[in-house]
Amino acid sequence: MQISNRLRAVASMVTQGNRVADIGCDHAFVPIYLIREGRIPSAIAMDVNSGPLLRARDHIDSYGLSEYIETRLSNGLSALGAGEADTVIIAGMGGPMMQEILCDGKEILREIPEMILQPQSDLEGFRRFLARNGYGITQEHMILEDGKYYQMMRAVHGEVYELDEMQYRFGPVLLAEKNPILARFLERESILKRKILSRLEEEGIRTDESERRREELLNELFVIKEAQNALREYN
Repeated sequence: MQISNRLRAVASMVTQGNRVADIGCDHAFVPIYLIREGRIPSAIAMDVNSGPLLRARDHIDSYGLSEYIETRLSNGLSALGAGEADTVIIAGMGGPMMQEILCDGKEILREIPEMILQPQSDLEGFRRFLARNGYGITQEHMILEDGKYYQMMRAVHGEVYELDEMQYRFGPVLLAEKNPILARFLERESILKRKILSRLEEEGIRTDESERRREELLNELFVIKEAQNALREYN
């Protein structure tokens, strides 16, 4: 079956043979793909809304996979029982919402060997959240699809190590593996922020707000430059 490159990248991070719980499953594309590829034995597709869950059921039935993929109405992880899954997937939500789901489901997550996570926003804050809650990032991917950049990560409880600001912002594994998509992203961000800084300078307005924004941009450009230098050093 055809799925987006974003979802294919998410699916590629699931450990072979694991049972999957897909939280916020929408059409259940990822569980269906993983079953059809022979990567996993079973899955639970979960969503807080009945509409997406009905679409998921129809999609699962159309592939004849209802024996392997169960659908379940669930607010986050609330309907997942102990011992029912080895991998939790949460993809395509904002970082703050994902943090809320993980906080609410912290008890069941103690029994889950791995999480595959793809936050759509606030990646730096999300990585800091994982570290504060005892999770280490062991794998990362980054893709560019339809003009948008996406990052996904594998998080494991107990494998925590100290990260610096650059690693929290751009991803410790992406930097260590000199990810070429990250290099393109950094170049784009540098150009955009320099343009904004140039406009501020041209306007010549000096207010507390403009000075604060100027300092923010200079700090962001400094961290971007550090990351670009790190990628070159890794090379």
